[in-house]
Amino acid sequence: MGGYTLQRKTLFYIGILANIGLLGYYKYTDFFIDNINVLCGADIALKHIALPIGISFFTFQLIAFLVDCYKNATKEYDFINYLLFITFFPQLIVGPIVHHAEMVPQFENKDNANINFDNIAKGLFLFSIGCAKKILLADMLTPDAQAFFDNISGDVPFLDAWYYSIEYTISYYFDLSGYADMAIGLGLMFNIHIPQNFNSPYRARNFQDYWRRWHMTLSRFLGQYIFRNVYEKNCRYRNYYIATMVTFFVSGFWHGAGWTFVVWGLINGVFVCSASWMKQRNMKLPFVLAWVLTAIGVVVLRALFVAETFTDAICVYKGMANFQSLFAGESVFSLIEAFAIDHMRCGLILIIGIIISCFIPNNSKRMADEYTANKFNWIMAFLLLGLCLINMNKVGVFLYFQF
Repeated sequence: MGGYTLQRKTLFYIGILANIGLLGYYKYTDFFIDNINVLCGADIALKHIALPIGISFFTFQLIAFLVDCYKNATKEYDFINYLLFITFFPQLIVGPIVHHAEMVPQFENKDNANINFDNIAKGLFLFSIGCAKKILLADMLTPDAQAFFDNISGDVPFLDAWYYSIEYTISYYFDLSGYADMAIGLGLMFNIHIPQNFNSPYRARNFQDYWRRWHMTLSRFLGQYIFRNVYEKNCRYRNYYIATMVTFFVSGFWHGAGWTFVVWGLINGVFVCSASWMKQRNMKLPFVLAWVLTAIGVVVLRALFVAETFTDAICVYKGMANFQSLFAGESVFSLIEAFAIDHMRCGLILIIGIIISCFIPNNSKRMADEYTANKFNWIMAFLLLGLCLINMNKVGVFLYFQF
């Protein structure tokens, strides 16, 4: 029995290290080389290794499977169904991050091999919503915001700093949630239910609530396989706050090979810990104030997330406090009017995006749950798809391809 346990443990660690090693090689080689060069004064050439699309996502799925197998928390699967779980194309590239226990049983269910026209109709409806989020909203906003963050220099005007940071915050949500909706819709067409990934995160009243709503399958994985392995009740050195900070450190480092991502993750962790601390003491801000403060925090942190360097992020933050730029020449109202005219098209799309993401009560998940195959919904789906096709005149990659 001892030999069998050692063999299991050895195979487990080999599997975990192989997955982490491949992810580290492809995603973090240049990051480590760059830091070695800075710390040691070396001049090692960067490798510029091409990142396999989706490696961060399927690596997490493989790690979860290995951990559950090691803990005897999963049953034995057919090898073909296991391969299908790993390579199921709708969510392979940008998630949602699926769990073997929710996917493989669906592949094993013979009824799912039959054509289900209700699921096809609902899937097409959800796919059209996701496609519209990506092409009609995200792709209209992202190039404008990206151009600003790619060319940050000198003093950033107050209006620019806030406008482009909000623009990127909204476009990022629609880009990622749009892909999730398309993936879930495609899955439904094959009778496969992929878990929800977003639940109106910009309606959150604190960061604890926000991370329950944003990229929910990532939060679920990190909670189950990182937080729970660090947290130990009644242990001073493994308490909730330490486990939360470790979890968000991993989250930040997972998102990107750069110190800006690490700091972004740690600050998110501090905000989540603060929300938990307030909840434990029954401290509750009025809803509107709590929502406004959370929204501001999300926008400010998104600027750090998308900035290439800390220097760029600091420039943006200085711009956010650069009230002097509002009174440097023309009147504030004239300045705002001129800014609005210059950004009329993107500004209108941005306002629509804010209204949809923050104030419209029905998100795509709820709309899909309440879906009925009637004439109105069919017209809406084909209208959205038609508008998307008309606007497919340029290349627009998904922002999470970089991860």
